[in-house]
Amino acid sequence: MQLSVVIPALNEGANIGELITALHEVVPSFASDYEVIVVDGGSVDKTREMARMLNTKVLVQNEKGYGGALKEGFATAEGTYILTLDGDLSHSPTFIPQMWEAGRGAEVVVASRYTSGGSAEMPLLRKVLSRILNTFFTAGLSLPVKDISSGFRLYHSSVLKNLHLASSDFEILEEILIKSYAQGWRIQEVPFHYLPRKSGRSHAKLLKFGLAYLRTFRRMWSLRNSILTADYDYRAYDSRIPFQRYWQRRRFNIITQLARGAKSTLDIGCGSSRILAALENAIGLDVQTSKLRYIRRFGKPLVNASINTLPFRDNAFECVVCSEVIEHIPGEESVFSEMSRVLQKGGRLILGTPDYGTVWWRLIERLYGFFAPGGYAEEHITRYTRKGLIELVERLGFDFREVRYVGRSEMILSFVKL
Repeated sequence: MQLSVVIPALNEGANIGELITALHEVVPSFASDYEVIVVDGGSVDKTREMARMLNTKVLVQNEKGYGGALKEGFATAEGTYILTLDGDLSHSPTFIPQMWEAGRGAEVVVASRYTSGGSAEMPLLRKVLSRILNTFFTAGLSLPVKDISSGFRLYHSSVLKNLHLASSDFEILEEILIKSYAQGWRIQEVPFHYLPRKSGRSHAKLLKFGLAYLRTFRRMWSLRNSILTADYDYRAYDSRIPFQRYWQRRRFNIITQLARGAKSTLDIGCGSSRILAALENAIGLDVQTSKLRYIRRFGKPLVNASINTLPFRDNAFECVVCSEVIEHIPGEESVFSEMSRVLQKGGRLILGTPDYGTVWWRLIERLYGFFAPGGYAEEHITRYTRKGLIELVERLGFDFREVRYVGRSEMILSFVKL
């Protein structure tokens, strides 16, 4: 099935018939195989009866709240794409074809009131509060989205499969968008004119809505600032924290200089770092699919695989880069042998990892763990020193050439395969 349309509804009997009729007129113009699902939250009017009369699947909601309605709709939907919109006619079905077209370039499409060209007809107080909350979320969590609370959205169904949503009310809209972005999915906003509901009254309570927003912000703050978020490395390059910004840019400059001129480069554990974008003729490899999804923007070939079994032929690359990876895995010689296997004779091996032989790194790691819990420092399981790492790699047939440091504590070593 191409499309599932999910409509949370509560006492929308005066609007639901007109909405579904309009959907049946618009949707067949771009999707011949579709379904409409109304998730009813306990209406005492004719909402369910009207929906059933118009060839619509009706679910009687079990879990309370707007969030509960969406989750039940998602669980039932069979479409490759899932569209959500309100049942009060504030989201015009005539706009859906534009969203469908935008879905060619993104996995999540948001009909946005606040992106350039968008607008909204709503009471002044509600508009001001909505603007404040949206700005607070998007600026505070570094999200490139203007309207994080719009419920008029188109999702590729794969986005929703592993989000593990906890919210039960309107704050689920923020949770979905933040978690989708954290998993590397592309989000696109399309300017949209929001209309006032045609009949009835809104079921959103502003104070309750605002408090739920703040609770969600607190939960999402930890996610956005953890290494689990897909753009963690990418954002760090422009971090608001001067020390972190310096560190990322110093690492970037060293590695790109050492790798310059190589005709073919493999970046192992590329993450979402901008290093891959700057490397010539490079392929990025990472075990985390979310990171690879995010860096599709670089236009580089990407491979989802492990450092332990590189899916490339022998002598495939002139340069291999492996930065901030080896400290996260067991220190086995086989890992370095695998890097050697895919590297040409005379090729360059560039390794970056903390130098646990320095007092500076041990101090930084403690401070980092205190101020940024959930960061990389907590995942270091193998602790290399400069002397020990050089001896290990040289035993495998490499010649050590030079070492450069970031902050006198992170070492970036260059070797040539003999």
